[in-house]
Parts: sequence; structure tokens; C-alpha cells
Amino acid sequence: MPFSSSAIVILGASGDLAQRKLIPALQRLHLQGSLEGLTAIVGEGRSELTTETFRSKFTSSDGFSALLSYHQGISGLRQHVQSRGSFSRIIVFMALPPAIYGATAAELAAEGFGEESILVVEKPFGHDLESARQLNRDLARHFDERRIFRIDHYLAKEAVQNILVFRFANSVFYPVWNSRYIESIQINASEEIGVEGRGAYFDDAGIIRDMVQNHLMQLLCLVTMEAPATLDAEEVRCQKLSILKSLRVADCRRMQYRGYHQEKGVTPGSATETYAELKLFIDTFRWVGMPIYIRTGKALDRRGTEIGVQFRGLPRLLFNREGQVEPNRIVFKIQPAEGIVLDLSSKAPGDGVRLTDTSMKFCYRDAFEGEIPEAYQKLLLDAIRGDRTLFISAEETELSWQRLAPALGAGDLGYYDRGTDPASQLCGDCIDFGKYASVCV
Repeated sequence: MPFSSSAIVILGASGDLAQRKLIPALQRLHLQGSLEGLTAIVGEGRSELTTETFRSKFTSSDGFSALLSYHQGISGLRQHVQSRGSFSRIIVFMALPPAIYGATAAELAAEGFGEESILVVEKPFGHDLESARQLNRDLARHFDERRIFRIDHYLAKEAVQNILVFRFANSVFYPVWNSRYIESIQINASEEIGVEGRGAYFDDAGIIRDMVQNHLMQLLCLVTMEAPATLDAEEVRCQKLSILKSLRVADCRRMQYRGYHQEKGVTPGSATETYAELKLFIDTFRWVGMPIYIRTGKALDRRGTEIGVQFRGLPRLLFNREGQVEPNRIVFKIQPAEGIVLDLSSKAPGDGVRLTDTSMKFCYRDAFEGEIPEAYQKLLLDAIRGDRTLFISAEETELSWQRLAPALGAGDLGYYDRGTDPASQLCGDCIDFGKYASVCV
């Protein structure tokens, strides 16, 4: 579809997401020449703003400012878009509270947004399986599935997209990517900050709903899925669905940081978890018997998102008679410093044979010149192009909720101090991701 016949409408354009992420991402795309003549960016919101006031909120070139306009409310929005030109594709981005997605879709349809319109929605996609199903039904009443793009911004991170390239463009790894050679896969997402003003939302959600059901389940799928026949969106989605259908939660541990109840918006006595540790299995021939551990939380001792692939140890022969040789590991550093680390053993210089741990490192900042694109740049560009590869289907959201149902609110709630890392109780040999924090910074 030619960009010159496309427009972007941002609902909730006076809010934080639009002003901090979406408009700046579109501006960078414009400066790079990636939009190739996109002719309109329409902001919609409840605030009483003029187009001139809306434009003044962003430092930009005259060329980009001319693309921007503002309309208050959805009533009359379709007519406003028509006044900006004739478009064969309109991308409508819902930068809105998820609770009003369904009602807003009905308003858009009544306003006249039809077959030419694409609906882009942000996570969370529901609160549990039933609410996800209801949301999907509500959206499907007015927009068919091929015109609904569900965003998970983690999938647009360069380090996440590189997982499939690493796995399927390098023949050295494919033969050992199974439970015969891999002892465990461990996914870690740590934050130093607490709920930071999001207490009301977070207290209703918890860390499993906020992080595991969407971001971390998608990472799990990418690191374990079979190779798709092509990179077509449906081929990739089919392989991810196969993993989700085979996934089961074996154990779950939930904790809460001390002082959480004093956060603004948090219900007194709340039992919402701010930290979770899950043990899962994928019941397929490739992964049978191999545990996957997910650990994620707020107010921890460090910030970072990583995937660790821990290989099985050597037999107690030759160099490893005393069991002293560390197992090989591959660590995908997703953020804040993107890279890949391969842990090996090698001979230390000098007389005799003394083994030492060494690492081979690939760091994005060293390997490539220029700025790494921000996730929303990639997602917005794909939405304009109609490429659904990095977007989530209705079936994926429902399957993910279904598989995680046993972990929602499960078990007793433990406690930990802010700025600490709760010791793992489910993982027999946990990777210390903190030791990789200084790599690629």
C-alpha cells in the first residue's frame, strides 16, 4: 500500500504515551525519510487544543509539523480526517485505557471508520482468559481480525528480533537447541523502580499479568519455537501458537516488596505480587523434561532483561573430573545494553593446564554504527505497511491467558526488601544475570 495514501490517527494524543513515544517515533521516521510522503497524522483527545497548540508541543521541522492536526473527541473525527485528504489506509492507534477499547471500537465504526481502517491496540489484552475473550469479541464486532494489530513493544526491540536470526541463520546452534543438550532456559526481567505512580493499575494487575502474560511469554516463544517456513506473519504466528499449546506451569512463587502498601493507589492489605518466579515445561519432543524459569519483579537490586540458555555440564572426565568446569551458557541481553554473550572454558596462560572461564561477546553498540531504532518506530512503520509479523493475534492472547491461569493468585505471598533480589526457590542452578550487567554498557 503506498504511504502517500495513508493517515495515522492517534486516539488519546494528549496523553503520555502519544507525547512521549508515538509522536517522537513518527518524527524520527519522518526525518529518516522512512514515511515516504505519509500525508496526515491526526491527534484525537479530550483536551481542548487547537491544531497550532498541538503542534507546538513537539520540537520539529516545518515539514513534520504540517502533517500534524488535532481534533477533540471521536464525534466528527472521520470528517476531520477526510478534510486532510483522501486515504486508502487509516491507521488508528488506541493510546487509551484498555477498559474502553471495546466501546471505542464501536464508536469508530459508528463514525464511519470501515474497511480502510486498521486498529492498533496496546497491552494489556484483558485481565484473564474470560476478559480477553470478551475483548476480542467486542473488537471483532466492528473490525475483522486481519485489521486488528495488537502491540507488544518488546517484539520490536532489535535484540528480540535478533533471536530468530541467531537461532536460524547460524547452523552451529540448531543441532544442540533441544533438551538433550540444554539443561534449562531462564528468562529474567528485573526493575529497580517500584510501581512509581502506577499503583492503581498495577495493584489490579500484578507482575504476572503486567509482564509474564505478554512480554515474557513472547520471549519464551521466540527462543523455543520451531523454524517457520518463511517470515510471513502467519507462519511465525503458527509456530508461536504451537509452543503455547504445549506449555504448562509446574510451579509458581509470588512475593511483594515491603512498603508496597504505602504506594499511592494501592489497596490496604493488597495481596498483589510485585515479584514472581515460575517454572514451566514445554511438552514437545524437542523440549520434553527441560524446565523454563521466568523471574520478574519490581524494586529489585538491578534493572535488566535477559534470556539465559544453560547447557548441560560435562561428564566427570578429563578436564572435569572434580566437576569444576562451569556449563556453557548463552545470554541474550535484551535491555538496557543489547548484546549476546557466549560463556566458554579455555586454558589460562602458563605451565600446566589450568582452565578459566572466558566469554565471547556481541554488543550492538560496537557492531553497528548509528542509533538503535526505538521499538515504536518499527511497530508504527509495520502498521503503516500492513505487516502483522510483530503483532499478536487473538488466539495468542487467549492461549497465553489460558496457560497462565494456574499462576494467577496462586500460593502464599512472601515478602522481600526493596533493592534486594529474592533468592530463587524453584531453580536448582540459577544463572546469576547480575554478572553480565557490565557487558555491552
